[in-house]
Amino acid sequence: MARLELDYTNALSEVVGAQHGVTPQELDALAGPSREALRAIQARRKVDLRWMDLPHETAMHERVLEYAGRMAGRFENVVVLGIGGSALGTIALHSALNSPYHNFEARGPMPRLFVLDNIDPDLVGEFLDQFDPAQTLFNVISKSGTTAETMAQFLLFRERLIERLGHAAHVEHICVTTDERKGVLREIVKREGYESFPVPDGVGGRFSVLSPVGLVPLALVGIDIKGVLKGAADMDERCRPEDLRANPALLHAALQWTMQSKKHKPMAVTMSYSQRLALVGDWYAQLLAESLGKRKSRDGRDVFAGPTPVRALGVTDQHSQMQLYMEGPFDKWFTFLSVEQPDHAVTIPSAYADLEAVSYLGGRTFTELFHAERDGARVALTEAGRPNVTFRFPGVSPHSVGQFLQLLELSVAVMGEHYGIDAFDQPGVEAGKIAAYALMGRPGFEARRAQIESASPKRQHVV
Repeated sequence: MARLELDYTNALSEVVGAQHGVTPQELDALAGPSREALRAIQARRKVDLRWMDLPHETAMHERVLEYAGRMAGRFENVVVLGIGGSALGTIALHSALNSPYHNFEARGPMPRLFVLDNIDPDLVGEFLDQFDPAQTLFNVISKSGTTAETMAQFLLFRERLIERLGHAAHVEHICVTTDERKGVLREIVKREGYESFPVPDGVGGRFSVLSPVGLVPLALVGIDIKGVLKGAADMDERCRPEDLRANPALLHAALQWTMQSKKHKPMAVTMSYSQRLALVGDWYAQLLAESLGKRKSRDGRDVFAGPTPVRALGVTDQHSQMQLYMEGPFDKWFTFLSVEQPDHAVTIPSAYADLEAVSYLGGRTFTELFHAERDGARVALTEAGRPNVTFRFPGVSPHSVGQFLQLLELSVAVMGEHYGIDAFDQPGVEAGKIAAYALMGRPGFEARRAQIESASPKRQHVV
């Protein structure tokens, strides 16, 4: 099978200059730290970084496929109730590997997929108005079972199912993905008898797409999860060598860290030259931001680490963002997602032979034009001294996307070692959750609520 490639030529000093590009000496200096980072991470894969072994857990994969097979043809809709890492991976792979018009196609054995990763009342209310719960399977995803947004949705749709079907029948319309042994949702599973799948220990939300968190809904809507997992497993093997220049995860991590720490480029722009990969950029944004955006180092120092992810879609954002990228501050580095062979070949018709500004397009293909736009953007950025790398996908396939997911998860883990921070916690997210619990009146958070209320400005300044 064709391999995903990382082309980092345009990030090097020999191409964009030493001020903005990475020098050979800077890469050489990271050879030792990269080797030590990889050893540290590999030592933890059987202890508390179980996400690294997810591509190899065949027994779980078979159980997911067995469940998907039992459910085939029974529902018109699959609805994921989850947020953050419980949603973004599913959205990314569904948009990449299913037709963009999947939800509009005539219903066969594969249901439509909806991910309600926002509790905006208008979004939820419109869903209630549009969809029959009797034709819907709800996949509730929360490792802790305390995610307020997810549990509020669960309570709402559970009630609607019971009203429509009765208590006994509603059980087959809910599938739960949660902690293997403990938590509120695990207790609810025991009481109700819902089908359930585990979120394994050592698998944080943003690293969970290759666990049942992502695999269950994706299998239900026809994604080839075995192909995705094979791609991830292959990339896992490619990322075993300790040689910096032979290991794509080590190399990508070294480039990202150098760009922020040495080249003063805190903004990481992902430019997807594939509509199907656009939402993979959203998944990567969470992985990067939540893993590396940390105030404290592991030894307790204030470091305020982490790049800021920016998502852009080629060619769309060539006409909305490129002006800034070309002539704005030198505070960004760019990652192109490039697909060498799209699935469709569409030829541009010939017409208006006397109009040179139009006639040259005739007989060419949309692929040629798309690639010319991509290459033009890359050339322009490079000539302007803007460092960039390209992930070259042979095509958008389960295998290639699986490679990409595993590479970036490993890369981010290595970056955490370079930054000297814990890449696997999220204290900033937890602070927001605690404040929300307090404001909603959850028992045990009364003191925090009082603190918030006492700190609120006595006067509001509103124009």
